[in-house]
Amino acid sequence: MPRTPSASAHQKVLQAALELVAEHGIDGTSMDAVARESGVSKATIYKHWADKEALLLEMLAEASGLHSRPNFDSGDTRGDMIAVLSYRPPENAAVRERILPHIVAYSARNRTFGLTLRKMATEPAMRELRSLIERGIRKRELKPKLNVELALGLLLGPMLYWHIFHKGQEAPVDFRPLATGVVDAFWKAFGTARH
Repeated sequence: MPRTPSASAHQKVLQAALELVAEHGIDGTSMDAVARESGVSKATIYKHWADKEALLLEMLAEASGLHSRPNFDSGDTRGDMIAVLSYRPPENAAVRERILPHIVAYSARNRTFGLTLRKMATEPAMRELRSLIERGIRKRELKPKLNVELALGLLLGPMLYWHIFHKGQEAPVDFRPLATGVVDAFWKAFGTARH
């Protein structure tokens, strides 16, 4: 099915913004430059995005696969937790590597943007894990008085630790063994005797 002109313009703008940010950084990328590079008028761009930061957030979400997460609901609570923690967005690593330093630097200088970005990047996994923890409690697979916020920290903490402190190392092709170890330790501490 062919793209509508609006959808096509939307994609052209995202691609142009991605290339410009990768080459010139965020501060060196103006909406005028995005319009020139994409061949889409500024008026049309502003119909799609309220401002440059809204465009940047969608550009990053697109490059990181945040809009296309699978549904983690097989009915197996423990297995679904492992799937959430080991999920890797579609491979677009080269693009992410080119824009990520610019995004991180901009986030450090622009607190509101940084908070929005962190929420956007972590919220899907937190929402999915919160639902799985609550399901495990309802199904009596997990202890009934388990503090859900503490549980989230215990599950996400080791994964975030790896991403933050092992940055210079080669990323594992498969995060499943690490996620399995995290969930096994969590299950051992908080699972009920019957599971």
